[in-house]
Amino acid sequence: MKIVFTTSGNDLNGTLDTRFGRAHRFLVYNLDNDAFEMVDNRQNVNAAQGAGAQSAEVVARLGAKAIVTGHCGPRAFRVLQTAGIRVFNTTALTVAEALEQYRAGKLTEAKSADAG
Repeated sequence: MKIVFTTSGNDLNGTLDTRFGRAHRFLVYNLDNDAFEMVDNRQNVNAAQGAGAQSAEVVARLGAKAIVTGHCGPRAFRVLQTAGIRVFNTTALTVAEALEQYRAGKLTEAKSADAG
């Protein structure tokens, strides 16, 4: 199963980006083989509008089943929900910390957007 983390870094030790739609990169972690790949999200960082929905479409194309981020806006949340992608919010400082929280079952699935 693939899970996506928002980050400004280049690996598991990278800082977890608190913004979903305008995150610099997505770390796509495969829980089945403990491997990851980095996906650039630069095209949405400075988007005038629609960054969240466009980022959600990128995540859906990656085949992710879940996203872990700081905050997720309403349009992005709707796109993710429609695609069957679960959203988890966290205050973790790094991707590694967020992954550990996810694996330990310490993250609660978001039921709605938490950013405007």
